[in-house]
Amino acid sequence: MTPRRQQILDVAAELFAARGSRGVSMHDIGTACGISGPAIYKHFAGKDELLTHTLLDISQHLLTGGRERAGDLDALIGFHIEFALTHPALIVVQEREWSQLAPEGRAAVRRLQLDYIDVWVDALRARRPELDRATARSAVQATFGLLNSTPHSARIGDSAMRELLGRMARSGLLD
Repeated sequence: MTPRRQQILDVAAELFAARGSRGVSMHDIGTACGISGPAIYKHFAGKDELLTHTLLDISQHLLTGGRERAGDLDALIGFHIEFALTHPALIVVQEREWSQLAPEGRAAVRRLQLDYIDVWVDALRARRPELDRATARSAVQATFGLLNSTPHSARIGDSAMRELLGRMARSGLLD
């Protein structure tokens, strides 16, 4: 991915999180990137494609990072906490803009997300073999709810928040 394309995705995510995708124009994104709105069309066909790629790219990033840590539940927890603390806008965009994705984009993002969940389920079941897949999946998804709530949480400082979230995630998954 080119640096300019990545910049556009990053800026768009921040603006979408702040104002919603329908409240942001291509001109707004271009201005925030230091280019004209029409220049974005060299990289993306339109705002819908930009939103889809924002969610596809982060879902692929999570899956790749998850696979790199496959089998190590503690590493997965740390990885997702780091993501949640450093990319709160992407969590907000996923939460608020999901329904704005075209069906094909929604299906592609969902496939990546389900694969990421499966990485976690396998790691959890390695530590807790008594859990069936459905129970492990439910526990993982509940943990994501906790970790992904950070954009809405009172901040106590990143270090303290990392520790708190890690302790809570481990407790929820392993106790």
